[in-house]
Amino acid sequence: MGKVAVGAAVVGAAAVCAGAALLVRHRMKNSGKWARALAILKEFEEKCGSPISKLKQVADAMTVEMHAGLASEGGSKLKMIISYVDNLPTGDEKGLFYALDLGGTNFRVLRVQLGGKESRVVKQEFEEVSIPPHLMTGSSDALFDYIAAALAKFVATESEGLHVSPGRQRELGFTFSFPVRQTSISSGALIKWTKGFSIDDTVGQDVVGELTKAMERVGLDMRVAALVNDTIGTLAGGRYNNPDVVAAVILGTGTNAAYVERAHAIPKWHGLLPKSGDMVINMEWGNFRSSHLPLTEYDQALDVESLNPGEQIFEKIISGMYLGEIVRRVLCKMAEEAAFFGDTVPPKLKIPFILRYSIPP
Repeated sequence: MGKVAVGAAVVGAAAVCAGAALLVRHRMKNSGKWARALAILKEFEEKCGSPISKLKQVADAMTVEMHAGLASEGGSKLKMIISYVDNLPTGDEKGLFYALDLGGTNFRVLRVQLGGKESRVVKQEFEEVSIPPHLMTGSSDALFDYIAAALAKFVATESEGLHVSPGRQRELGFTFSFPVRQTSISSGALIKWTKGFSIDDTVGQDVVGELTKAMERVGLDMRVAALVNDTIGTLAGGRYNNPDVVAAVILGTGTNAAYVERAHAIPKWHGLLPKSGDMVINMEWGNFRSSHLPLTEYDQALDVESLNPGEQIFEKIISGMYLGEIVRRVLCKMAEEAAFFGDTVPPKLKIPFILRYSIPP
């Protein structure tokens, strides 16, 4: 009977919602507002249009920026950052490895036991931690102390069979998904924050150094062995499973891409050519901008009111952090000009970023 009652309640609620929607539509039609609501949606759809011809123009413009970014520092909207990663996993790797993935409003800590080609991933454990909003705009020490404390708590839960060898220091792979000017495989200075972060005293600092100091403050004995961007980590994961993988794209809170470039095709590379002949490039394509991008009035208004106006334009029109906000702005216009929700605009709809976009697991 309980299931029947719940089912009846759900069906009843759906019927009420459907009836309310029909009533709103009927009232809007009678008031002449329905046509205005449809016009707003149609205009939005047309301005978001991206036919093949436009996509080719965008691709050509991006190619030009890629070459300029490889030629010199600061020569392009795309930073085309040299990662110092000239070899990717083969699948032969063995041992216990830790990872920290900081790339948005959440970060993930992970440990994994690799068993080589025969066993691959023997065991893995991870936790995801939300970052309080005030830490995204606070101080560098506060943010990294919070991260180091969560990492130390996670390390303390090592289960049976997931321990480092006696006398060996734990090593950490640090995935830091923000623009960094890499100086070695395990160091790099933050160029700027993106994705809603704005912490002035971190900019220009070595993020590995910031994390190391925080780990020391919480008494965690661990060494950062590698600093990579999430796209490079994704590329490495792809190569671990498939030797033919040469590129990776992130579409999440933000967006970015990385790929394997021929080292001799990078004019701004002044070091010895790596033995592999390859170098992984972190494009930072979220900052791409072109007159060919389909920018709407909502995209332009969002950019002007953002923490970094004029920057990360490509990211702002396609990534998860901003899609919900674009929808909110469209709904606001429909509410104000077509009384889509009745005589008054719902107060919550006026709150920036109240609508969140997420991809189901």
